[in-house]
Amino acid sequence: MDHAELTTDQVLKRDIPWETYMATKLISGTSLQLLRRYDHQPESHRAQLLDDDGPAYVRVFIEVLHNIFKEDTVEYVLALVDEMLTANPKRARLFHHSTLAVGDTYEPFLRLLWNGNWFIKEKSCKILALIVSARPKNQNGIVSNGEASDSKNPFTAIDDVLIGLVKWLCEQLKKPSHPNRGVPTAVNCLSSILKEPMVRSSFVQADGVKLLVPLISPASTQQSIQLLYETCLCVWLLSYYEPAIEYLATSRALPRLIDVVKSSTKEKVVRVVVLTLKNLLSKGTLGAQMVDFQLPHVVQSLKAQAWSDEDLLEALNSLEEGLKDNIKKLSSFDKYKQEVLLGHLDWSPMHKDHLFWQENITNFEENDFQILRVLITVLDTSNDPRTLAVVCFDLSQFIQHHPSGKLIVADLKAKERVMKLMNHENAEVTKSALLCIQRLFLGSKYASFLQA
Repeated sequence: MDHAELTTDQVLKRDIPWETYMATKLISGTSLQLLRRYDHQPESHRAQLLDDDGPAYVRVFIEVLHNIFKEDTVEYVLALVDEMLTANPKRARLFHHSTLAVGDTYEPFLRLLWNGNWFIKEKSCKILALIVSARPKNQNGIVSNGEASDSKNPFTAIDDVLIGLVKWLCEQLKKPSHPNRGVPTAVNCLSSILKEPMVRSSFVQADGVKLLVPLISPASTQQSIQLLYETCLCVWLLSYYEPAIEYLATSRALPRLIDVVKSSTKEKVVRVVVLTLKNLLSKGTLGAQMVDFQLPHVVQSLKAQAWSDEDLLEALNSLEEGLKDNIKKLSSFDKYKQEVLLGHLDWSPMHKDHLFWQENITNFEENDFQILRVLITVLDTSNDPRTLAVVCFDLSQFIQHHPSGKLIVADLKAKERVMKLMNHENAEVTKSALLCIQRLFLGSKYASFLQA
């Protein structure tokens, strides 16, 4: 059978030659006794054994994974561990008993992520995430067997374990080991461990955020809704971490989140996206971008729906108030800057408003004409005719209203770019490009004559 399609139940039907392993000294006599007592027993019997002597059984499972590399046996022990943790996730604490060394606990699972077939990889990932999350923590960075987290022993430091796990998860998001389950497994695991500071840091350093952004898209099937929910859960956890926010602000994450919240009817998805937007609202230019993406209108529509979750209703009210405050604070030039920085320009009233240009023309000088430089760059990066037409028109407005406009625009090499657009297939682009070039050559005193 294809190992990728194996189930835990199928694996647990196997008979493993434990006596042979003891004869070859791969397991001890005590381990053999424990395994005989546990193997192929009803779940209630196994549960009692774990309640009575849980750490001893965990020690045996770890011993087998350390010493035996036969695939059938490795799969079998992973299935046993997966079964006991699925039945009661709190049993993950057994892996941190004082009689176990941390290196012994984590090492087999971390190794098997890279060396096993898909069944082995998937189980190892799930188990490792659970036992990492269950470890006892204190202020001194001490982990379960008393070793400091800066220990130099291979794989004993928890930071090394987390970094190794994140590396594998990012690899799954890039090149999944299983066509259907690789990405969902990685996202599910991330959603449970991204609360860890070291995981957030490693994930951002590994450029992991950009691997999540494409997964933020409206979903319809039950499976894809769960993946979307867990992806958004990851983004919510990252919204508490400044370096991740910087990336989210410059990616397409925000419009994607808003598309999801507009189209989703699943309450848990809407809740986690609204809570994420609420977190991001006060960060940098994100509040202004939310206004530009018509989020206030979306929030009003969401509030009109019959949600049962009180946390969601509270978050919607809070987000609505925050957006109102943002709109009040946002000057017309701030709004203009957002439009330019996003690279999507439209004929909003400010572009043709004489007063806007008169009052804000000196603002264009900020940061060595940063906004003007970005505006000119959009001519190279955009293929949208409307955007190109508006950029050309705005350059003509800058030339008209700034005392040195003609000189500055020419100095920034805009003339060549605009001239290329005079032969554009779109009439709107051609018209704005022509106006810009005329103002460049003739100067601002002809502005009223040339104004379209």
